[in-house]
Amino acid sequence: MKRIFTLITCLLSLQFVNASNSFIHAHNALASVAASFYNYRDTTILPVVIQPVALTGGYSIYRHRLDSLKKDVPLDFNEYVQSYIEIYAHNREEMGRVLGLTKYYFPIYEKAFRDAGIPDELKYLSIVESKLDPFAVSRVGAAGPWQFMYTTAKIYGLNMDDYVDDRRDPIQASYAAAAYLKDAYEEFGDWLLAIASYNCGKSNVEHAIDKAGASDFWSIRQYLPAETRNYVPAFIAVTYVMNCYAKHNIVAQPCDMVLKTDTVLVNKYISLSSVAQALNIDFRQLCILNPAYKRQIINGTPQAPRRLVVPQVDRDKYASLYNVLNGSGMAASAPVPMSEPYRESKPEPHQQYHVVKRGETLGDIADTFGIDVQDLKAWNHLHGKTVATGTRLRLSESADEPENEPSIKHAHNYITYKVKRGDTLSGIASKFEGASVERIKSLNGLKRNELQPGMTIKISKG
Repeated sequence: MKRIFTLITCLLSLQFVNASNSFIHAHNALASVAASFYNYRDTTILPVVIQPVALTGGYSIYRHRLDSLKKDVPLDFNEYVQSYIEIYAHNREEMGRVLGLTKYYFPIYEKAFRDAGIPDELKYLSIVESKLDPFAVSRVGAAGPWQFMYTTAKIYGLNMDDYVDDRRDPIQASYAAAAYLKDAYEEFGDWLLAIASYNCGKSNVEHAIDKAGASDFWSIRQYLPAETRNYVPAFIAVTYVMNCYAKHNIVAQPCDMVLKTDTVLVNKYISLSSVAQALNIDFRQLCILNPAYKRQIINGTPQAPRRLVVPQVDRDKYASLYNVLNGSGMAASAPVPMSEPYRESKPEPHQQYHVVKRGETLGDIADTFGIDVQDLKAWNHLHGKTVATGTRLRLSESADEPENEPSIKHAHNYITYKVKRGDTLSGIASKFEGASVERIKSLNGLKRNELQPGMTIKISKG
């Protein structure tokens, strides 16, 4: 599992660049790294050895505060911990945003850890891992708020398939993280070693213990991978900042998550968009509450129902939700068979072509139309794994060859224009005499200025 503090380590190294070498250059580099503090997934930076802060008597207040926070997990204070405290405390805006998100995510973590019988202060690891981002993906493929690698996720019961990635589910992933940490503690008998193993694996911790001839983190630290040496100090520092943020002028930002939710078990295929429409709620917010669904489709079955989290709504909307989950118009006493597959996006029987929409893959299209990917590629003379947005694909061998349709067609008293990637309403209007953004919107019934590549719009001839 690649960890976010790798980037913090580089930031710390930059802090200690010798001013005589080039103060301005170092300052600009420091600002650049600070700006990408949590964007480590887009940056290739090797772990470096941290340059610890030289402690003086003035740092005793930090030791005192950590001692007052200590519960089951040791919160040792030293120069390495202090270095990370300064980094996290300096990044006030980002930590304020994370602090706001804890209102939604921490109750989930705390319940999972309570059920597993492990200390709830381990919840702060998720901030080091992902800054509480369920959509976080590392350079090596670790995913979700707890940054599970595929193999480890499988071992701890998380499911990944075409429809779902349980690593992104805060509830499922938290129980898996709790199980891992509990197993590691039972093996090592030390919470700091359990935390270290979460980063580098149990075998690396075992090897370090053998080399050091000791069984505590600070004694074996030098024998651990460079990244792991700094992982535990980063955890202690985050624990400090999340509890003592007011001492560093960090203000919790408002949480943009829905804090009051209900949970429904769904045992059929249902789209999140249909649920959002039925409850008249924001589709994006519903997706954030249900981040595990890769296609925004709940793939529940009678044998394996799936969880749907929805904002608490008025009782008068329950009927609409029921209709979506069980088939529109069905009475409560006569639910529809739950084995009925999801059909919202299925094609008409006579449909022979499909225009590729933004974000669609060949696999998505093949699943939607019930055909094989290899057949789809053969019928359309495709050789790669990707296909450009707006491409017109044959959906059967008997369909006529798709023609290279021109972008512009003439019909009646208007011209039709196929939107290309990067097109805007103003840009299109400038290409045609007498056209304007408002006239195009009016003729096509557009309420907003957004265009999708591949769509066809009408433009008045004059």
